[in-house]
Amino acid sequence: MTKPGATRSRDKRQDDLPRYFVWVTGLYGPEPQKWARLDFGIGEWKRPQVLAWRPLLEEERQLPLSTLARRYPPPTID
Repeated sequence: MTKPGATRSRDKRQDDLPRYFVWVTGLYGPEPQKWARLDFGIGEWKRPQVLAWRPLLEEERQLPLSTLARRYPPPTID
């Protein structure tokens, strides 16, 4: 038998997982990150730093960053 709040807490944890895989400009080239929401900051000052982004499938949200970086390589910068 499950506790009354068990399903709700499991759903909440799933909602807390990052929803987007993002490549940003790092000090030494493209850097992968996982974001909970696409928040480009106040006045969109982060937008030039974002190279590419993609929504994560529900089953991808808990994958390690290194796995996602291999699955979705960085964009080429000309």
